[in-house]
Amino acid sequence: MDQKSTYRTSVRRATVQVGGSPSNMYRPEYQVEQFGLQASPRDTSKIWELMDSYQGSDKVALQQSIVHHVEYTLARTRFDFSKFHSYQALSHSVRDRLIEAFNDTNLHFHQMDAKRIYYLSLEFLIGRCLQNALVNLDLEDDYREALLELGYKLEELYDEEVDPALGNGGLGRLAACFLDSLATLNYPSFGYGIRYTYGIFKQLIKDGYQVESPDFWLNQGNPWEIERLDVQYQIRFYGFVKKVWDHGVERSVWEGGETIMARAYDTPIPGYNTQNTIALRLWKSHPASEFDFSSFNTGDYFKALEQRQKAEYITSVLYPNDSTDAGKELRLKQQYLLVSASMQDIVRRFKRRKVLDWNAFPSKVAVQLNDTHPALAIVELLRILIDIEQLDNMSAWQIVTKSFNYTNHTVLPEALEKWGVPLIEKLLPRHLEIIYLINFLFLEKVQQKYPNNWGKLSALSIVEEEGTKKVRMSNLSIVGSKFVNGVAKIHTELLKTTIFKEFFEMHPNKFQNKTNGVTPRRWVRCANPALAALYDRVLGSDKWVQDMEQLKQLEPNATDPQFVRDFQMIKMENKERFVHWIRKTCQVDLNIDSLFDIQAKRIHEYKRQLMNILYVIYRYLVIKESSPEERKRIVPRSVCFGGKAAPGYANAKRVIKLINSVADVVNNDHQIGDLLKVVFMPNYNVSNAQIIIPAAELSQHISTAGTEASGTSNMKFIMNGCLILGTLDGANVEIDEAVGRENIFIFGTQVEDVDNMKEKMRNTDPHEYFPQELLKVFQEIDNGRFGHNEELRWIIDSIRHKNDNYLVGQDFKDYIKAQQQVDELYRQPNEWAKKSIYNAIRSFKFSSDRTIQEYAEEIWQLKPIKVPEPAAQKHERVKGITLSKSQQEMADKIKN
Repeated sequence: MDQKSTYRTSVRRATVQVGGSPSNMYRPEYQVEQFGLQASPRDTSKIWELMDSYQGSDKVALQQSIVHHVEYTLARTRFDFSKFHSYQALSHSVRDRLIEAFNDTNLHFHQMDAKRIYYLSLEFLIGRCLQNALVNLDLEDDYREALLELGYKLEELYDEEVDPALGNGGLGRLAACFLDSLATLNYPSFGYGIRYTYGIFKQLIKDGYQVESPDFWLNQGNPWEIERLDVQYQIRFYGFVKKVWDHGVERSVWEGGETIMARAYDTPIPGYNTQNTIALRLWKSHPASEFDFSSFNTGDYFKALEQRQKAEYITSVLYPNDSTDAGKELRLKQQYLLVSASMQDIVRRFKRRKVLDWNAFPSKVAVQLNDTHPALAIVELLRILIDIEQLDNMSAWQIVTKSFNYTNHTVLPEALEKWGVPLIEKLLPRHLEIIYLINFLFLEKVQQKYPNNWGKLSALSIVEEEGTKKVRMSNLSIVGSKFVNGVAKIHTELLKTTIFKEFFEMHPNKFQNKTNGVTPRRWVRCANPALAALYDRVLGSDKWVQDMEQLKQLEPNATDPQFVRDFQMIKMENKERFVHWIRKTCQVDLNIDSLFDIQAKRIHEYKRQLMNILYVIYRYLVIKESSPEERKRIVPRSVCFGGKAAPGYANAKRVIKLINSVADVVNNDHQIGDLLKVVFMPNYNVSNAQIIIPAAELSQHISTAGTEASGTSNMKFIMNGCLILGTLDGANVEIDEAVGRENIFIFGTQVEDVDNMKEKMRNTDPHEYFPQELLKVFQEIDNGRFGHNEELRWIIDSIRHKNDNYLVGQDFKDYIKAQQQVDELYRQPNEWAKKSIYNAIRSFKFSSDRTIQEYAEEIWQLKPIKVPEPAAQKHERVKGITLSKSQQEMADKIKN
């Protein structure tokens, strides 16, 4: 029996070493007197005795656990439960085992007085939980066998789970990967986010247009979450600030307004091959007063429920439309609810220490801001320290600036978040005072370093003075943080030389780079189990899942004929699965022998899906004009797009319409046949990506150089043995270095030349600027070949009147050449496979484990703490608890 199986079946009766010999352990905190009951101390041990063993993992134990939840959790009978009920029962069974590890982990971290990292993010795109949990717990095969005897296939139950709609794209998925790595690497940690009732939206395609539909992902419940009725905090909005004198010191008191409650919901996040299981704690808004009974009695039934509805609206939708003042206010409320509840929770946990020393706070707490959405956490902690804990301003500020760190995710100045001063003053009056205090303290230092340099003061100020005053959240995040990091090498350099140049000149040691990564557990072990099994077999173990550098040992296998054939067979199986999914989802039949060309990411002009679809039109026209003999040499191509456009982003939605209009023409042209297919894959999400990415052979990451901070989907694609067609932007630069220029298709203007090319575009006649190939495509669109739709012309007009700000026209000729190189290589299947293998086995740098280890060592100064595993050896251990001698003496007194 292996170590993990031993742990799962071991008994957790408590014994600890005291004076060299084992003795029974009883938890002194489990005294019934504290609950108002009467019993002898010996009787209080009964609870512990009843909880002294872990749940088993043998087949019978798993089956008993599943049917127990069918009957007692779901209240179903043996004659009345469906596949969905089986999924729910299975999930509860797995969650039971997660909770055991989760409780062990929290108790051990508390006992060790561990420093923790708190990761604050408005998004966590965690994907389905069941498969990930089973893989990380190493119980997938055990449950599969147990379920088969109950008449169910595990893989079918996976499909019953709904994706939690807690994020939009790369930002949220990065946060989810980081939690997986934090747990796997045994770092004491907590994730904090919002439990949205509805996700951003469910994307439907009707008549070629994106249509947004509510994504009520909680419609059938969520078996993975633990509602913490005892963990909730009061959140205040509006009101006023009054000044009071307290022992000769003026203090501010925030009063009035309205209050709501933020309640915690925990999702356990298991590490791989470790007992450590951490939490993603999500906050849901609730009313402070459930019901206005007096209004109800007077017949005003709507007013009776008004406060409840106003409170619950706050966490109802991810990214409410902020094109109106009410929308802006709601979004700011969301951000403040997240940071206020989280900081109150963090402070509460810190105050549980035996000795309360606020100067020790930064040595026990590190807070990471995932973009500027949680930036108000800096202000909120300062408010708590000054107003509630009554620290002086300077002492509190020193604690804050040693505790926070900020990750930037954009180099686009227009994307940097700002909030109007009037809105903050209305909604969070005390926080505006504190923001002005922070700005004053900071600008004094700027004035000392750059005397009378009003340009520097203006650029570095947290408050933007021009027009309506605004608070620059990025400036606040930088000023209030110990370290600031970009998410790719080129991105970090751009931060230093462009949008944060003045900050870098003032504090160069504050800036670091932490190139993003993705978890191989989700994106190889779960998404591509056949490839993972191949690695296991050739390497002799699955240690690569936690140490991807071990894949370097496979370098000689890239030219081994048998390994290449195995790799090609796995890719073909993944393509078959993808073909079936596309047929079911999009009603399009793909040629499985065609090159599967995928661009799946948020729809945005800088990501240049427009250039891709314009090339598809060009390719279509070339095929149409080719002779039958020429067509025999054309590589069949299936071009698939996926991604959502923001509801108010008109041009992005027009690109989706153009893609679907082109697909309607191309896919129904019998002269073209299987030489070219175009598909728009609706509602791109994590579970869809787990089907799409392993099947991809070419993936396009073609943003204008200097616009993409990093990207993470490019990392997922190469991990699964896919070649990249891309620009030298974001993480593509480092992928290029890692896999070798001969194994990636690079094209386009480089970042140092972008400004010159934009100037050339503005000063050149469009008929000279655009290549003839692209002008011909424009003409076909204008002539209505893809539908007489004015919107299709609008999308072309967005680039062809000296307004090609993302250099589609400038890069198009080079893009065609790169596509020709793709075709040439695909005609050589073994050479294509070899390069794909090199991409997969050289992707180790892009594991989120590497990223998190760098954060821990270079930013957080955090040490891993591994929760001891129960050992069925000499002495068994309960849930990671080890008592000190004094604690043992107390336990013995209670026991005896």
